[in-house]
Amino acid sequence: MNVRITGTGSALPEKILTNADIERLVDTSDEWITTRTGIKERRIAAAGEYTSTFAAEAARRALTMAGTHPEELDFIIIGTVTPDFPFPSTACLVQDLLGATNATAFDLSAACSGFLYGLSIAEKYLRAGAAQKILVIGAEVLSRIVDWQDRNTCVLFGDGAGAIVLEASESGHSLLTTHTFSNGSFWNLLYQPACGNRNTADDSRTIDERLFYLKMEGNEVFKHAVRGMEEAAIKALDANGLAPEDISLMIPHQANRRIIDATAKRLGLGPERLFTNLHRYGNTSSASIPIALDEANRQGVLRSDSTLLLVAFGGGLTYASALVKW
Repeated sequence: MNVRITGTGSALPEKILTNADIERLVDTSDEWITTRTGIKERRIAAAGEYTSTFAAEAARRALTMAGTHPEELDFIIIGTVTPDFPFPSTACLVQDLLGATNATAFDLSAACSGFLYGLSIAEKYLRAGAAQKILVIGAEVLSRIVDWQDRNTCVLFGDGAGAIVLEASESGHSLLTTHTFSNGSFWNLLYQPACGNRNTADDSRTIDERLFYLKMEGNEVFKHAVRGMEEAAIKALDANGLAPEDISLMIPHQANRRIIDATAKRLGLGPERLFTNLHRYGNTSSASIPIALDEANRQGVLRSDSTLLLVAFGGGLTYASALVKW
């Protein structure tokens, strides 16, 4: 059974935080941020806006494009590391907001690779005939776990959500293959120390050491990210008997311009075959690829019969890729 992408959608906060705004928070500059990351601004959730807020709105837009009613959904899968609550899942909240009464809903945690992990799970259900229509979402409100006193991390992240509707079909936009990987040996290079049961809210150390905020070893993450994304991309190409020159467009995880450029260079892809919106949204973790995919789709960048390479890395460490025939 073929797997079609029938709808895409995205949702972002209205509030824009520019590099100039961040200059007033920490010792940094627009020039420093831009040259090291490629980011100029990011979107920040307002009071009363949550991960479920943006996930549900992105979902509505994807469902409208697909011509699918919420009651037709068999599954709702959300990749996120910033759920509304530890439990219940944000997917269950979104199910309620959409009125998707027949869907099984769950979250998964693979950090920035979360959307592609969800895509891989959905693919298996659809190909096996265990589902007909699945909603896959990547959604984050990272601004609430960023340490706004740490200039090395607070400049990187933003909020938002992206979604796609997948259907079992014999024709149309085809999800060719998905590939997922992880290496838990490097879990401590990018993680949030608190909010689990290792470092609890009643421990003074949790507050004193600001353990509720994400921690990252930037230089080490960079090296693993480039190698991991290259490996994931090559696995996808090999699985389909393709070479880098067969790729029409790569939509990578929007983490850092240097990581994107280094990965593209290793694959031999020029800038004309990259789609990026990092400069406007920053790193939105699991939301970055579906947001970019939706923008590329709505802007008419995606051409009939284009071959798309989606590739990501994230905390875990996790890596993932997917090939799509548009």
